[in-house]
Amino acid sequence: MDLQNTILSKLTSGVQTPMRLRDLIRQIRAARTAAEERAVVQKECAYIRSTFREEDNVWRCRNVAKLLYIHMLGYPAHFGQLECLKLIASPKFTDKRIGYLGAMLLLDERQDVHLLITNSLKNDLNNQTQFVVGLALCTLGTICSPEMSRDLASEVERLMKSSNTYIKKKAALCAARIIKKIPDFIEMFLPASRSLLTEKNHAVLITGITLIIDMCEESQDTLNYFKKMVPSLVRILKNLIMAGYSPEHDVCGVSDPFLQVKILRLLRILGHNDPEASETMNDILAQVATNTESTKNVGNAILYETVISIMDIKSESGLRVLGINILGRFLLNTDKNIRYVALTTLLKTVTADYNAVQRHRSTIVECLKDPDVSIRKKSMELCFALINSNNIRSMSLELISFLEKADPEFKSVCSSNVCICADKFAPCAKWHIDTMLKVLTTAGNYVRDDVVGNTIQLISETKNLYAYAVQQVWRHLIDDLHSKQPLVQVGMWTIGEYGDFLNDNSSDLPENAEHLSVSEDEVITMCENILNSSLMNIVTKEYAVNALIKLSARFPNSAPRVKRTVDAYGCHMNVELQQRSVEFSTIFTKHNELRFGLLDKMPPMKSLSERRENMQNGQLIDEESVENNNSSAVLDNNKPTNSSASVSLLDLIGEVTSSTSIIPETNQTQLKPSSKAIDDLLGLISYDQPSVPPTQENNLSSMLSLTNNSNTLQNLILPIQDPTKNSNSILDSGILDGFGGLESSSIPSIVAFDKNGLKILYDFQKDPSDPKNLTIHMKASNSNVHPITEFLFQAAVPKSFQLQLLPPNSSLIPPNNSGLVEQVIKVTNPNKMQLRMRIRISYSYQEQKVLDQKDVNDFPSETWA
Repeated sequence: MDLQNTILSKLTSGVQTPMRLRDLIRQIRAARTAAEERAVVQKECAYIRSTFREEDNVWRCRNVAKLLYIHMLGYPAHFGQLECLKLIASPKFTDKRIGYLGAMLLLDERQDVHLLITNSLKNDLNNQTQFVVGLALCTLGTICSPEMSRDLASEVERLMKSSNTYIKKKAALCAARIIKKIPDFIEMFLPASRSLLTEKNHAVLITGITLIIDMCEESQDTLNYFKKMVPSLVRILKNLIMAGYSPEHDVCGVSDPFLQVKILRLLRILGHNDPEASETMNDILAQVATNTESTKNVGNAILYETVISIMDIKSESGLRVLGINILGRFLLNTDKNIRYVALTTLLKTVTADYNAVQRHRSTIVECLKDPDVSIRKKSMELCFALINSNNIRSMSLELISFLEKADPEFKSVCSSNVCICADKFAPCAKWHIDTMLKVLTTAGNYVRDDVVGNTIQLISETKNLYAYAVQQVWRHLIDDLHSKQPLVQVGMWTIGEYGDFLNDNSSDLPENAEHLSVSEDEVITMCENILNSSLMNIVTKEYAVNALIKLSARFPNSAPRVKRTVDAYGCHMNVELQQRSVEFSTIFTKHNELRFGLLDKMPPMKSLSERRENMQNGQLIDEESVENNNSSAVLDNNKPTNSSASVSLLDLIGEVTSSTSIIPETNQTQLKPSSKAIDDLLGLISYDQPSVPPTQENNLSSMLSLTNNSNTLQNLILPIQDPTKNSNSILDSGILDGFGGLESSSIPSIVAFDKNGLKILYDFQKDPSDPKNLTIHMKASNSNVHPITEFLFQAAVPKSFQLQLLPPNSSLIPPNNSGLVEQVIKVTNPNKMQLRMRIRISYSYQEQKVLDQKDVNDFPSETWA
């Protein structure tokens, strides 16, 4: 009656009755444009603000409810925070309900206002009405901060022991939130949480298990404590399976699937790396896997959780096979979500039982044709995980077929992974070359740089297939070029090195293949067309100009035509292409007698594993390659960055040992070469015409005049570098830092970074004649099952140091420690202080961006000794 009298008095005094919530919703939904909607909301917010200024506001509850709806639409509603506190303090349940709802929506622990409701929460937690206590527990579990948790944790622990199941389940969930804020309170809630497992009420059981899961994830001691409860959990799960029909807990014919999933999740946590606990739950997991109905979604949810538990504990091999077979049945389900879950789970568990997953390979391959892009992506990843030496031929055909129709975002990843798998499991070199060329042809311009470099290295190291490789490349190049520039780059490198094998019909050609008959003019014309095409990028043109200069030695009759073409690009807009053309033209004009020796075929590139083995054995170069390739003179400027650059250079300088000194850049004019040094230097060049005078002085001056600079020796050898990078000398690129003037250092290596499968190692080298300078060789490896892409390494040192980061050899780190990314770091320390370095690493792993940072302060004392 008092409320009615108050309302009547307001009405008679001329106060406007506020709009009801349903009327506001109707008006907002009736708005035809966003501007009309904003106008309605702004008008109502203005009215609500005006009513909040009144002390005795009988419509506060209705206005706050409308404000919460406005907040849900995304409009600012922070001015209603204090009104929510007033409603919470109200004795009426309807006001408290709206007030607590507003507090949960408008307040959080980052705002100090939320601390003002601590006393109200404490009072309501002791209220005699269970629904008021439930409101307080829900609000506390939503917005509690560490300060609020410390004040009210004892109240929550008391309510967990209440006889009222409604309050008990809400108190358990609130306790789970509190221990995430303050893990030290786990010990306080431990006895009460254990008693929750003896409850008959399923709601209390679910909340109690949820609390125990959170506690076990936070504390190892708690996890060991609850391992004694595994038999009790197994008994509860068995009763659920064997129980008859219960209308209260039945969901589509399954007895309380929510509780079953919670118990299975807790069993998985308790049985992880624990053989005894795993043995206790093996039987019940087998029963769940065999007795659960799989025709309905609730049964599939339980089966999925069962499989995850089987794979995560120390289960028997037969049980693991059963779990994988369940996932295999999931792959045949018509529901896309279930198929996606099955593929994701198989990808996680493929290492647990590789052979069992292999039995479902045909079904997984069929998923590559699924219209859903997410399923295609997961099946592609799983196919790469299943490739081995026995199925590499069939799987590569399926993946290349998928590559032809794949979306652009899949082509780069798929082509790179096919390259990695072919490199690891190729049955023979010929098949390997055919597969790589097929990948380059199919993926087109979406191929990554690492595929180009690996293909070039593959062709280089297969000595007996040079003719076959260059002829196959030519066959692919006569088709469309502009959409396959990575293939053109590989083709230009191969034709430049082995163009004289194009008409070698004695090679092992495929069946029904016609013998090639390619004239020199046709080869030169193709290179010129690539150079003249406006659709070719600069990198491809750099490969082409390098191929032309090499072909001048392979086809001597075409040398004048090659010279005219190269001269034409001496004034090109691109500096790198212009520099190459000018330097190559210089060879024609001033040093033509050296051209055949300089442009001889490169020695075979060594793979990364061979380089690592040689370094471990203390062998810097291969003796056989030195004997066979002693006449090789010049390094190819278009060689890819991820190839064995330093080893190929060492193969050329066969007589240079670790004690040989290279001319320091700062004091090059003071060199007085000995006869042995000159002979070693001249051993780099071997050509037929004896046009160099026999005297030592003339020999040296002739060699030094190669680049029209008699004071520099560094320009004698063309730098090995990425064509996209500009570098003027090999000394600047840091390639010679590992030998010659820089002796092998005795400074111990250190691990600078080791996290999430990414490991970064520092190797040190110093020049005894220049103790202020230190060269650090950074080597990054990846022990994960997937490659790391877009790898970027950055470093910073104090101002008293000078730091220079040279370009890395790649931005992709192969998986399973099958390859390295290497980068050279040069540090100058004028004051010989202890080195400190901050490194920053960014990369992508399975399309997830990762950024990490670390301070490296444990450098060996010998670095500046």
